[in-house]
Amino acid sequence: MSFDFNTFENYFKAPYLHHEMSKKRVPQKIGILTAGGDCPGINAAIRGVGKTAIVKYGMKVIGISDGFSGLIHKEYTELTESSLSGILTLGGTILGTSREKPFKSDGKPKNELRKPILIKEHYEQLGLDCLVCIGGNGTMKTAYMLSQEGLNIVGIPKTIDNDIWGTDITFGFDSAVNIATEAIDRLHSTANSHKRIMVIEIMGHNAGWLALYSGMAGGGDVILIPEIAHDEDVIMKYLTKRANDNKPYSIVVVAEGIRIPEKEESPGRYFAREIQRVTGLETRETVLGYIQRGGTPSPMDRVLASRFGAAAANLIAQGKYGKMVAHRNGSISSIDLSEVAGKVKLVEADDPMVLQAKEMGTCFGKC
Repeated sequence: MSFDFNTFENYFKAPYLHHEMSKKRVPQKIGILTAGGDCPGINAAIRGVGKTAIVKYGMKVIGISDGFSGLIHKEYTELTESSLSGILTLGGTILGTSREKPFKSDGKPKNELRKPILIKEHYEQLGLDCLVCIGGNGTMKTAYMLSQEGLNIVGIPKTIDNDIWGTDITFGFDSAVNIATEAIDRLHSTANSHKRIMVIEIMGHNAGWLALYSGMAGGGDVILIPEIAHDEDVIMKYLTKRANDNKPYSIVVVAEGIRIPEKEESPGRYFAREIQRVTGLETRETVLGYIQRGGTPSPMDRVLASRFGAAAANLIAQGKYGKMVAHRNGSISSIDLSEVAGKVKLVEADDPMVLQAKEMGTCFGKC
């Protein structure tokens, strides 16, 4: 009997080769969930992930209902290429959302938390190779924590606040800027007709990006954001001077997250009342509220969300987990969730937009 050395060598190499091939196996089944507040463009992102995963890679896609709550209660539906058609322009999210925080302790030790255990069990029972988490800061933090529990995770950033660390822009932001700017535009004609000061309160949580951009785009005379401390005396003198200089009206853009003495009152209402009381100038307020989060996404947000979704599917196919898709320096890339979790991107006092606005005479409530 002759001895074939090549056969002998291949016999011992086979398990190693099989292991290498299994590591490079393209994932077969992925889940998608949307968590936190809604914003325009979420459905475009779901479509971007799903269609790329199905058409390009032949994956099976599961839609998890109502954010992390759906994974806790094992509520889901299969997403097909057909079911993903026609959702690009829709606002909201076809999957539903919630603000479920599975790692919230409520005083319990981490090893006694039941919800993360259920998520991991249902992830495995569904046979998922990866979970795509579409959300804001809180969602990215939860996504990172789940990745630390051994789940394959890819994050997609979304928020109208544009405050997610590691990405220059999030989808939802452009749509919200357009909505807020249109509202400011409409207030100009009313303010001019009645010779009033109009105060408009803009969303953004603790970040001033939305107020800054819409205030600039809408020609706000005063822009107040959380990152820049304001002096009410400076604001009152500025508005009084405008009136004395025969400027018939003023637009004051106020971010919802700025600090005011009356914590239970909205900043918009507070400033409208104080401006009229101190200056004697007729003042009205508009609190724009949730209208900024609803409706059809702008073309830019549709494109950005679609690109984010496709990039997420590509990361999954490459086996690159524990990542968040990002838009950085004009191109789509990714960043480790560990670098994102727990951080917030805020407006710097020397941001070029702030400096430019100041050079044009805009008041930020500070000398």
